[in-house]
Amino acid sequence: MQQHFQTLDALLIEHQSLWRFEPFFLCSSDSLPWLDSYPHLCEWLDDLSAKEIEHLKSHPRELSQKLLALVPECQDIEALTHLKPLELTGLTLNRGVDTGVPGRKLAQIVSMGEAALRHHQGTEWLEWCSGKGFLGRILASQSSQKVTSFEFQQALCDAGQREADKQLLPMHFIQGDALSETAKVALNPNQHAVALHACGDLHVSLMKKAAEINLPALTISPCCYHLIQDQHYQPLSTLAKQSMLKLSKAELRIPLQETVTGGERVKRHRFEEMSFRLGFDQLLREQLTIDQYVPIPSIKKSMLGEGFEAFCRWAADKKQLQLPEVDFTYYQSVGEKRYWDMEKLSLVQQLFRRSLELWLVLDKALFLIEQGYQVNLNEFCSKETTPRNILIRAQKA
Repeated sequence: MQQHFQTLDALLIEHQSLWRFEPFFLCSSDSLPWLDSYPHLCEWLDDLSAKEIEHLKSHPRELSQKLLALVPECQDIEALTHLKPLELTGLTLNRGVDTGVPGRKLAQIVSMGEAALRHHQGTEWLEWCSGKGFLGRILASQSSQKVTSFEFQQALCDAGQREADKQLLPMHFIQGDALSETAKVALNPNQHAVALHACGDLHVSLMKKAAEINLPALTISPCCYHLIQDQHYQPLSTLAKQSMLKLSKAELRIPLQETVTGGERVKRHRFEEMSFRLGFDQLLREQLTIDQYVPIPSIKKSMLGEGFEAFCRWAADKKQLQLPEVDFTYYQSVGEKRYWDMEKLSLVQQLFRRSLELWLVLDKALFLIEQGYQVNLNEFCSKETTPRNILIRAQKA
C-alpha cells in the first residue's frame, strides 16, 4: 500500500495542471492552465457538441479511452485505480428488516452488511452515523449481537429505536456529536465498527477513536471528502503528511463528480441552475464591473421555472445589488455557453477523479496500518449502485 500510494501521489503531482482548476470559474478555454502543454486535447474539447459531452459523461469508460489517447503519459492511471470487487452472494433478509429503505440504498446496505458479517471481529457492533439504523438492523438480525447505533439527530434515533423495538432487535440508539470527545461513550473494545457513507470528518473521527480504544475491526465506506472543518485536507498517515500534495476543499469535491444518473428532470434542473448562475455572473462582470464571482444562496428548484430574469432579480435582491436594464435573453445565452464550456473542462478532471479518491482512501488505510490494523481495500458494490463503492476493512493485527 505504501508503494501504491507513492506511485499515485507522484502521478497526481506530475499531472496536476490537468485536474487542479475549477471549471465553473474558467470563462473560456483560453484561460486553461494546460493550453500550451496539451494543444491536441484542447482542440478535441473545442470540437465537442453538447450531445457528445452528455454522452461521454454517462460513458466513463469511453471517455477514459479518448482522454488517455490524448494524454498517453497517464496510461498507468487505470491500473493504479483498480480495486478488486468483493465476491458477495447476497443476504436473505428477515421479514421487515428492509422497512422504509429505498431500493438503491437497500442494495448498498445489504452489500456492506454482508461484507462486514464475513469479516466480523468482536462480540457486538457499533453503527456510526447510523441514521435510522438500516444497516444496524441487518447486522442485528443476521448475527443476533447487540448493535449500538450512534446518530446526531434525535428524531432519527427515536424512529430507529421504535422500529428496532418493534422487530425485537438488540439495538440501542445513542444521540451525540460524532466529532466530539464525548462520542467515545458509544465505543467499547468489543465492537466491530461500521460506517456506510459517513461524510468527511465523521469517518475520520471514527477511525481515530477506534484506534485509541483498540476496536477489533472497522468496516468503512468513506464519502463526501470535502465536508471537513479545515480549509484543506488534513493527512492522517506518515506518507500523506510528507506529500507535496495539499488538497483544498474544492479539490476534495472532484472525486464526487461521478453520480448515478438522476433522470432527465435532475439533468434539466442542474442545467438551468448552473447556466443561470453563470449568466448572472457574466451580467455582474459586464454591467456592474464586479470582477469576482459573487456566491448566490441555494434556490428552490421550483423557482427555476420562473425563468432567468426572475432568477437574476432574486439573486440581486439577496446580494443587495441594483441591476440596470439589460438584455436578459443575451446573458442567459452566455450562461448556457459557459455551462457547456464548464462541462467540457470537467471531462478532463474525470480522468483523475478515482485516483484522487484512492489517494484519500489509501491515506486512511495507511493510518490504520500504523495503528496496528491489517487493512484491505475493495469495491463492495457496483458503481451503478453507488460511485462511492470503496470499502476499507480493517482488523486488529
